[in-house]
Amino acid sequence: MTAVSKIDLLNKQFSRRMFGYSRMEVDQFMLELAEVLGDAADSQKALRRKIKQLEQAVKEYRQRDETLRDTLMSTQKMVDDLKVAAGKEAQLIIDEARAKADAMVQKGHNRVAQVHEEIEGLKRQRARFEIQLKGLLKSHLEMLETDDPEKEMVEALESKVKYLKKVD
Repeated sequence: MTAVSKIDLLNKQFSRRMFGYSRMEVDQFMLELAEVLGDAADSQKALRRKIKQLEQAVKEYRQRDETLRDTLMSTQKMVDDLKVAAGKEAQLIIDEARAKADAMVQKGHNRVAQVHEEIEGLKRQRARFEIQLKGLLKSHLEMLETDDPEKEMVEALESKVKYLKKVD
């Protein structure tokens, strides 16, 4: 079967007979033309089915694209929300850590002040002890340096005993 084009149809010439065109040529041409038109109609139906399938596929792809776009936007919003929440949580953790650090520093300052106060108290206690000890030592030294009449009497007796021992 040969394809018949518009140019073929316009240029087709039938041989002439006595009462018009050759019936056999016209019938033959009509059969060829019917065959070509039938094939064209079948091809057109197939193409229309294919177009419907492709349109359906395009529709499905558009729906998928829209779904993916919505999903992507939802995901992006969730990511943004998570970033904001993580930022807030991080700031809370930092603030809590700073508060704990400040409390620890304050506690350290308080302990240093307490130790300093204890040191000052010990210094005062030491100074009092030194004063008392010096006073005690001074009084004992004064007692040692003062002439004790009993001591003098003991020494006089000892010297007499020594003299008597020599004399004997």
